[in-house]
Amino acid sequence: MTPAAFRKLALSFPSTEEHPHFERAAFKVTGKRIFATMLESDSVVNVALTTDAQRDFCTLTEYIYPVPNKWGLKGWTTFEIKHLDVDVVRQALGSAYSEVTQPKPKKKR
Repeated sequence: MTPAAFRKLALSFPSTEEHPHFERAAFKVTGKRIFATMLESDSVVNVALTTDAQRDFCTLTEYIYPVPNKWGLKGWTTFEIKHLDVDVVRQALGSAYSEVTQPKPKKKR
């Protein structure tokens, strides 16, 4: 998968927009939080997964692994897209997108 193909795929989700995020491109749902970032020069993306989804995706290949910091502990997962099939990346983005678009449960007072 190429960075251009990833960008097209990420932007194909409804109400998704791209913004700069440090040296990366960030993909977010309008009015919501970021669900993926891309470092185009390295063909690497980070996707916001649940920790359960992260565990499942990381078992597929050595090219998918937790971000090596506190964000990785929260489910952020690195995908080296140049080594991956588009269907795997599409599934991961779909999972992240779904999590972002779900209404957050109300906090109890």
